[in-house]
Amino acid sequence: MSETTSRIIKIATKKRYKNKYHWTDYFSYFYLFLGVLLMFGPVVWLGLSSLKTLAGIQEYPPTILPLSQIQVDVEGYDKPLPIFNVTQEDGSVKQLAQIKRIGINAKMVDPLNPGETVKVPIDKREKIREFKIQWQNYVDPLRKYDFLLYFKNSTFITVVATIITLIINSMAAYALSIYEFRGKNFALVFVIGTLLIPLTIILVPVFYVVANFGMINSLWGVILPGAATPTGVFLLRQYMLTLPRELIEAARMDHASEWAIYWRVVLPLSIPAIAVLAIFSIMWRWNDFLWPLIVLSKSEVYTLQIGLNAFHGELTSQWNYVLSMTMVTLLPIAIIFAYLQKFITTGIASTGMK
Repeated sequence: MSETTSRIIKIATKKRYKNKYHWTDYFSYFYLFLGVLLMFGPVVWLGLSSLKTLAGIQEYPPTILPLSQIQVDVEGYDKPLPIFNVTQEDGSVKQLAQIKRIGINAKMVDPLNPGETVKVPIDKREKIREFKIQWQNYVDPLRKYDFLLYFKNSTFITVVATIITLIINSMAAYALSIYEFRGKNFALVFVIGTLLIPLTIILVPVFYVVANFGMINSLWGVILPGAATPTGVFLLRQYMLTLPRELIEAARMDHASEWAIYWRVVLPLSIPAIAVLAIFSIMWRWNDFLWPLIVLSKSEVYTLQIGLNAFHGELTSQWNYVLSMTMVTLLPIAIIFAYLQKFITTGIASTGMK
């Protein structure tokens, strides 16, 4: 057993007293279990429901496991019919297929004798289910609806936009934290003040600018308008204020250029804050829906979030595809967050953000 695993087990089983459990121990375990359930319960439900059939998702009461009702082909009917165990008047149980439901009664037929139909109260029938994983929920969208293309578009937007955001914000933060010039505080207040402007107010002007530059239905029309973020500038500036000024002065005495100081001294020391900003940027860009929906109207430049919206029709929604593709969109974010989480505490604690 590794040292990390042993440490986790020791922390998880730690008690107030060595020889007995205190009521605070039980409360702590209950509180932690409730927190884990509230945080990961919806994700587990999403993963299990993404493996259900459309009928299994819509049935009530819902089931946790991907159970599917058995269907049989009946002579004279175009589509397979769901099969039920029906309790008859003499107490015997017989398997019948349901043709349709009419109020509190169901019109049913014997699969072995399709010539006769009977009406059965719905409380006298019980669904026959089987454990069945519907892998087609993942295969069909990737094959029929170009979700691989949408995934590629979202990946390109997220990676390129995050790189541009890190470069622009780190340069602005470097100037506002290292240099001393007239109007520095006003510039910082102006940058932070842009957070007070709601996005809905600038949608039309930004769209007009993007349209004049010919970036409608272009991935660059999604990337460039949000390249600089006031939150990122403030976060990086606060972190860079904690860097030792002696290092920068020593680099200048060695005749290092300002670009060399920024690239070789300040940026490497600001990795924790940059990692936090990268996580924020990746999550924002990956989950962005409103602005891509406005700029992109051609299916070949759709992102994953717009592609998910295509499964919602005017009258019906393909929830099996929505849930499965939502699960696919969660995986990259979860992997990146797990990889960069070690920087979050250090970065946020050092930047003064709450």
